[in-house]
Amino acid sequence: MIAASVVLLVIIFIIRLFYLQILDSDYKSWADSNAFYKKTLYPSRGMIYDRKGRLLVYNQPAYDVMVVMREVKGLDTLDLCNTLGITKDQFIKRVADIRNRRLNPGYSSYVPQLFMNHLSAQDYGLLQEKLYQYPGFYIQNRTIREYEYPNAAHLLGYIGEVNKRDIEADDYYIQGDYSGRSGVERSYEEILRGEKGMEILLRDAHGRIKGKYDDGAHDVAPVSGKNLTLSIDMELQAYGEELMQNKLGSIVMIDPKTGEILCMVSAPTYNPKLLVGRQRGANHLELEKDPYKPLLYRPIMGQYPPGSTFKPTQGLIFLHEGAITPQTLYSCHMGYPYAGGRPKCHGHYTPLALQYAIATSCNAYFCWGLRDMLDVKRKYPTVQDAFEVWKDHMVSMGYGYQLGVDLPGEKRGYIPNSKVYDKVYNGRWNSTTVRSISIGQGEINATPLQICNLAATIANRGYFITPHVVKTIEDTPLDSLYTERRYPTIDPIHYDVIVDGMRDAVLAGTCRGAALPYVQVCGKTGTAENPHGKDHSAFMGFAPYENPEVAIAVYVENAGFGATYAVPIAKLMLEKYFKGSISESNQYIEDRILNAVILPSYVQ
Repeated sequence: MIAASVVLLVIIFIIRLFYLQILDSDYKSWADSNAFYKKTLYPSRGMIYDRKGRLLVYNQPAYDVMVVMREVKGLDTLDLCNTLGITKDQFIKRVADIRNRRLNPGYSSYVPQLFMNHLSAQDYGLLQEKLYQYPGFYIQNRTIREYEYPNAAHLLGYIGEVNKRDIEADDYYIQGDYSGRSGVERSYEEILRGEKGMEILLRDAHGRIKGKYDDGAHDVAPVSGKNLTLSIDMELQAYGEELMQNKLGSIVMIDPKTGEILCMVSAPTYNPKLLVGRQRGANHLELEKDPYKPLLYRPIMGQYPPGSTFKPTQGLIFLHEGAITPQTLYSCHMGYPYAGGRPKCHGHYTPLALQYAIATSCNAYFCWGLRDMLDVKRKYPTVQDAFEVWKDHMVSMGYGYQLGVDLPGEKRGYIPNSKVYDKVYNGRWNSTTVRSISIGQGEINATPLQICNLAATIANRGYFITPHVVKTIEDTPLDSLYTERRYPTIDPIHYDVIVDGMRDAVLAGTCRGAALPYVQVCGKTGTAENPHGKDHSAFMGFAPYENPEVAIAVYVENAGFGATYAVPIAKLMLEKYFKGSISESNQYIEDRILNAVILPSYVQ
C-alpha cells in the first residue's frame, strides 16, 4: 500500500513537471522575460500617391507607451499620471482594460501591452527623461499617417487600433497594433502594412536593458509596406469637393478605357486629419452624430432611384429583345396614354422614336417599350419569364449587385425579380403594374458608381472594366478583375443609337447646359422622385463622342431637376478635366454652384 502511494506520488510529480516544462509556456515566458526583451520593430507603412505623382499619404514618427505588467513594481502612480497628463482614474481603468481578457484576448503579464498611444514629441521627451523611474514601462517607436491634402477622406480611409475580431482572424496582429479601418487603407491593408521585425535585447537581474543579444545576430529587420499609386487626380477631386460644399450627393468620374476612377466625391466630407492621433475617437463620434452623415461614402454606399439616367438601359434591352427598333414610334400626350397619363411627361413632338426619346427624356416612350417587351411582343411564355430576362440584362450592365470596386462597404443597389411582384400582386401583374421601373423609379435603386459605370459602358459601346481606385502597386500586378473587359448581354450594335440620343440631349435636349465648345459631350439627365423631400438632381454622360476619355455621374440630393444642379456641376467638372481651369464664360456658373446651399429641411 505504501509502495503504491509512493509510485502514485511519483507519477503525479512527473505529470506536473511535464505540464510545467512542456505544455505550460508561462514559466518559459517568465524566464525569457527576465533575460530578454523582445522588442517589435514596426515597418514603415506604404505611402500613397495620386495618378500624377502627388504624395497624398505618408508617415510621421509617433510614440506609444508600452507596459509589461509583471515588471511594474514600486510605481509612483501619481507621478506617472502627471507626466502623461492623465488622471489616476484613467490610469486605473486602462490597467483594468489591459488585464481584461475579453477586451484583450492576447493578454500576458510577460508581454508588452499598449498603455497609451500617440504621444506628442513634447510628452515623449518628458517621459524619456523619467522613464527609469517607472519600472515596467517602455516607449515603442511607431508612425502615424499624415495627409498632404484635406481631401478624399472616404477614399483614402484611416487606420485605427485592431479589435478582438482582427486578432482572431490574423495572427499578424497583437493588442495595440493598428490596421486600415476604411477606404484604401483597409482594402489594401496587407500590401500597405509591410512585415514586422524583432529586436532581442538583454536585461540584467533588475530588468535594465544591457544591449543586444548576441550582437543582434538574431534580430529580424522590418520590411516596409508597398507604395500605392491611385487613379485619382487629387486636383480634380479637390475641385469636386469644393463644388459640393453645402450639398448632399456624389460626383464620380471614370476613364472608360481603363476603369480607373479619376475622382469620387462624397458630400458632405471631412478632413482626413481628424481621424489621426489621440483625438481620433472623439472626432469620429462627432462625425457620427452629424445629421448629414459625413461618414457615409455616398458614391458606393448611397442607394438612390436613378431616375431618367436609367432610360438608356431600357432602350438597350428593348432593342436587344426585339420589342422595338430604332424607328419604332410611340405616342406621348404629356404622359403615358395607356395608363391614363401616368407617369406624366413634358411637352415635345409626338409620336417619337428612340433617339429623340433619349434626347427629350420621354417617360411614355419607355413605358410603351416595357409593355411591348413584357405583354405584347413577348418572346417568353409568361410575364414572369420575360421579366427575368429583363432583370438578367440589368444585372449584366452592373446593376443590382456590387460592381467589385476595390474599396470596402460597396452597396449593391436593388433590381427586383419577378418573385417580388408575384408576392405583392399574387401573381397577377403586367407591365402597367410595374411601369415605373422603366424610368428608374419604383423599386429600382442604384449607387452613383453604378450610374457612372453605365456611362462608361455606353462610351465604350458595349463593355466596361470594373471601376477601381488603385492604378499601380509597387512591384505587384493589379488583380485581373481590374484589367479585363466585362461585356453586358446586350449586342454592341445597339449602342450607337443610344450614344446619338445622348449627344442630341446635349445639343438640343434636356441637358443643353452640359455643352462645351471644344469637346462633344454626350449626356442624360435624371430627376428622381424622393419620398423624403424635393426631387434629386442627376446627370450621367461622357466625352468626347468619339474615343471617350471620361465618363461622369453627378447626383445631388434634394436639388430638383437634373438640369438645375447636376448638369452645371458636370459641365464644370468636365471643363476642369479637359482644360485644367474654368473659362471666364463659365465663371458665373461656378459662382452659382459654389454659393448654393442645398440641405434638406427635414434634417435642418
